[in-house]
Amino acid sequence: MLPHDQYVGSSITVDHASRLPEQAQLETWAQRALQAARRLGASDAEAQIYAGRALTVSVRMGEVESVQFQRDRELSLSVYFGRCTGAATTSDLSDAGIRRAAEAACTIARASGEDPYNGLPDAALLARQFPELDLCHPWSLQATQALELARACETAGLEMDRRITGSEGANLDSRHSRSVLVNSAGFCGWRESTEHSLGCNLIAAAADGMQQGYWYTSARAPGDLAPPEVVGRTAAARALAALGARTLSTRRVPVVFAAEVARGLLGHFCAAISSDALYRRASFLLDKLGETVFSPVVRISQRPFLRRAPASAAFDQEGVATRERVLVEDGRLTGYLLNSYAARRLGTVTTGNAGGIFNLVVEPTAGDQAELLAAMGRGLLVTELMGQGVNLVTGDYSRGAAGFWVEGGHIAQPVQEITVAGNLLRMFAGIEAIGNDVDTRGAIRCGSVLIDALTLSGGGSAG
Repeated sequence: MLPHDQYVGSSITVDHASRLPEQAQLETWAQRALQAARRLGASDAEAQIYAGRALTVSVRMGEVESVQFQRDRELSLSVYFGRCTGAATTSDLSDAGIRRAAEAACTIARASGEDPYNGLPDAALLARQFPELDLCHPWSLQATQALELARACETAGLEMDRRITGSEGANLDSRHSRSVLVNSAGFCGWRESTEHSLGCNLIAAAADGMQQGYWYTSARAPGDLAPPEVVGRTAAARALAALGARTLSTRRVPVVFAAEVARGLLGHFCAAISSDALYRRASFLLDKLGETVFSPVVRISQRPFLRRAPASAAFDQEGVATRERVLVEDGRLTGYLLNSYAARRLGTVTTGNAGGIFNLVVEPTAGDQAELLAAMGRGLLVTELMGQGVNLVTGDYSRGAAGFWVEGGHIAQPVQEITVAGNLLRMFAGIEAIGNDVDTRGAIRCGSVLIDALTLSGGGSAG
C-alpha cells in the first residue's frame, strides 16, 4: 500500500483545503439561489453547489502524454411553480450569475406543462443525521510525482516479461470535491470526498498475435491504493495470459463471470428495478416485487454507511435519507430503487435512491474464484465483456466476451471473439455460487458468479 505522505510535494497539489470554498461559502451561494428563485415567484426550489479539484496525468512508454489540472465550480438550481418545474446550471457564482440562473430556471418552469408528480420530496423523509463516513483523504501530490507513479506502474509491467512489447499508457487521477444541497423545505446537506485511481494498459505479443491487459486500483484514501508495481504487473499478467486465444464453437455450458465483470450483471439488475424503467413500464422486473427472481442462494443488500466505500452517502441527490435495505432475500425481490418523482407515479414513496444505488453488496456463498472453477468443472471463465447487447425490457442478454476455457476445474485455454447469450431472468435464477473474491472498486460489491448454463457462439473449435 502507498503511505499517505509518501509523495508530498510543494508545487501544484490537488488537496490543499483552502483552495476549495469552505462549507459556509457554498451554503451562502446556495441560499442566495433559493432566495433569488423565491423573489421571482417560485413556490419551491432546490440548489446544489459543487466545487472540485482534480489532477490527471498519463504516460505512454515512459513519455508524458498529458497533465491536466481542473478546478470546477457549478450551481444546479431547480425551481417549482406549483407542479411546473424548470432547471438551470451555471459556473458563474457571482450575485449576477446566480440571479441569471434563477431567471432562466423560472422562465423554463413558467413555460413548462404541469405534472402532478413534480415537487420536492416529503420533508419528513429528508436526512437529519449525517454520520462520519471517512470519505475524504486529500493527497498532497505534485504533478511530477504523479507522473513518477504512473511511470513506475508502466515500467513494472513492461519489465515483467520480454513478450510485453508495448503500452497503451498508465494514468493517475486524484480528485477532491465539496458540495452542499439545500432546498426550500429547510434541508441542508454537506458532502466532502476524495477519489484516487491508478491504471495501466499493456500489450503482449507472440508469434500468434497480440493481446492487451488492463488493470487499475482505486480508493478514497491514497494509502489504500495498491502499489504501482502491483498494478503494472497485474496488467502485464493479464495480457500474457490472453496470448494464443482462440474462439469457440457454439455450445451451451456453465459460465463463471470474474468479479470485475460480474458486477455488471448486478448493474443490469439495478437498472431494471430503478425509477425510470419502472414507471415507464420498460423493465423485465416490472411487477416482480415479492417474487423469486434470483436463485435462492442470492442475498443482496444496500449498505450506504460503509466507511471509505465508493458509494457511501447519508442522503441521495434529493436530500432524502439513505438507509440500509435488503433488496433480495433468498432470491426474492423485496425492494425497488426509487426517487420521489417515480415513487409518486407508482403510488408509493421514495426509497432514497435518487441518483442510484449506495453500495450494493452481494453476499458470497462460496470460496474464491478457483473454488468456483473447480465446482464448474468444464465451461467458460469470462474476464472481459464487450458491446451493449442487453434489453432491459425483455431481459435478453447477448454480449461479446473473452476469457478462458476451463477443463477439469482448471484454466486450459484463453478464448476470444465469442458471444455469451441468455436471458437475465434465467441467468439470475441459474446462479449456483457467488465467490468471496469481492471487487470493492465500485458501487456494486460482488465476487465471481457461477451460472449453470449460457449459450456460447463463435467461429472456432477450442475446447
